[in-house]
Amino acid sequence: MESIQVEIFGQTYGIKVASNPAYIQELAKFVDARMKEVQKGTGTSDVYRIAILTALNITDELHRLRSQHDELARTAASSLDRLIEITDGAAQK
Repeated sequence: MESIQVEIFGQTYGIKVASNPAYIQELAKFVDARMKEVQKGTGTSDVYRIAILTALNITDELHRLRSQHDELARTAASSLDRLIEITDGAAQK
């Protein structure tokens, strides 16, 4: 395990990572940027409120992307099934 330091919204956090510290740094930068966006959008300086609103925004985005992913997976599976039917039908002729 490697210890790294990340900064989020003016606070420094020590985090132990098993691998890819650069990835964790990117995640921290993402959260920091999103918190700053929420602060600008709400005008509040309450860090707790900003953190909760940021978590809700990121969670909303995650759920929307998961829903899109599931729909694309269903569409791909349906298309694949249809292609198999078409090719099986053509092979039998």
